[in-house]
Amino acid sequence: MSAAGSRENLGPALLDRLPAELRKPTYDRAALQPGIAHIGVGAFHRCHQAEYTDDLLAKNFDRWGVVGINIRPPRLTETLDSQRCLYTRLIRQNDEVEARIIGSIVRVVDSQDSAEPALDVLASPEIEMVTLTVTEKGYCHIPASGALDLDHSDIVHDLANPEAPRSVPGILARALELRMASHGRPMTLLSCDNIPANGVILANVVRAIAERRGSGLADWIAANVAFPSGMVDRIAPATTAADLETVEKRFGYRDSAVVVGEQFRQWVIEKKFAGRVPRWDLVGASFVEDVTPFEHLKMRVLNAAQTTLCYLGVLGGFEHTFEAIADPLLATFVRRMLMEETLPTLMPVPGISPSAYVEQSLARLTNTAIHHRNHQIATDGSQKIVQRLLNPIRDRLAKGGSIALLSVPVAGWMAYLVKASSRFGNCWQVSDPFAARIAAIADATGADSKALAEAILATEAIFDPELAANAMFRAHVIAALDGLLSRDPMAFVRHVCAEPIDARLKQPARSA
Repeated sequence: MSAAGSRENLGPALLDRLPAELRKPTYDRAALQPGIAHIGVGAFHRCHQAEYTDDLLAKNFDRWGVVGINIRPPRLTETLDSQRCLYTRLIRQNDEVEARIIGSIVRVVDSQDSAEPALDVLASPEIEMVTLTVTEKGYCHIPASGALDLDHSDIVHDLANPEAPRSVPGILARALELRMASHGRPMTLLSCDNIPANGVILANVVRAIAERRGSGLADWIAANVAFPSGMVDRIAPATTAADLETVEKRFGYRDSAVVVGEQFRQWVIEKKFAGRVPRWDLVGASFVEDVTPFEHLKMRVLNAAQTTLCYLGVLGGFEHTFEAIADPLLATFVRRMLMEETLPTLMPVPGISPSAYVEQSLARLTNTAIHHRNHQIATDGSQKIVQRLLNPIRDRLAKGGSIALLSVPVAGWMAYLVKASSRFGNCWQVSDPFAARIAAIADATGADSKALAEAILATEAIFDPELAANAMFRAHVIAALDGLLSRDPMAFVRHVCAEPIDARLKQPARSA
């Protein structure tokens, strides 16, 4: 089928007529039975875990079809159901495009209005593995401690209404209770979100609810459920109209569920399973005893670079990551921050040179075909800065190292939310669980950088009190926030790159 042919919608009947250059499922999808449930069927899952599963089914066909579950927007049932859950995965590298049809998802369930559809899937004896990409805030935990946030509105609801839960922890706890009461089959719950020790965090929040349920549920979970940690990596920005048009014009069919990613992909999984497990290690994933060194490397280097570039990029007037890192000043700053202050905090990672990983990560961000918006990356920053920036800062302080550079993106996150407040002109819309709190602080304190920073640092859910009380950390953040809220924030970044921020700390703060 050529690009000049009729524009049919993607579906099973079209597969045999697609261009030969398009890789398609080589296994019998009609015989594929579900064995995996995935919560959070967004672009990243379809560009990462679903692709690994597609590879596995092609190599070693087994009962590992994926049932997707969405408990938050978007609603994908109509989109994917109309295509029998087939979709196109595009790989973009500058001017190059490579396309592939993924067939590992067999069904998608929308459970935004009621938990019942999700519970029916998760409690089914055929499901033995559950994977999750629900973003950091989906765990309803306190970022600074990792404990279940008992004041979270969804958790309050779920504890009062355990049979009709709203939250991810509540839904999982109820599904496990149903499994215990019916067939009792074991299950592995594998987090694929960017949270340090994400398996531990997932176990914490689910078990905290189970303990409050009683009826032996917590003990049953301890004996029958595994919570391995996992590290996932592939940059997968939001799909654009141009991506949909690329598929239609280049390959001659319509697909409303296209996803886009870079060439690089990685998946590291802790060897800690209950029952059967998909052998993703046969198709490029790594099963390891300890994920921690890998997750520290990724979060503190690649993710920290993304976080730094998104906030400084927005403040500098750049829309996308590739545009921000193309700026010589920001590229110099982020490279120096990673090389000088982040690398000394990393654990040794088998077979990986940390400095080479930095260069590889920064090179990935220069890909001009990946239009990752800085505002998209900035979403939910309060849930991300602990592991990406605050933890390495804490490690540096413990060893007496400089934090002059690492403190700047922390202040960048503050400035980003502060400038979205009415007091600072509502410069842009933001999406962050602490946005309203930061806006209230900005309205109350005005442009006094010291008062602003100190009030934000008092947010214990993000900044643990010991770190927030550290005089060096406070001074660096106050000075950086003062500079980034000035009329020329890039002049401040240039100053930091030219000389240590410590010299600036001796100067009086900018007046309001």
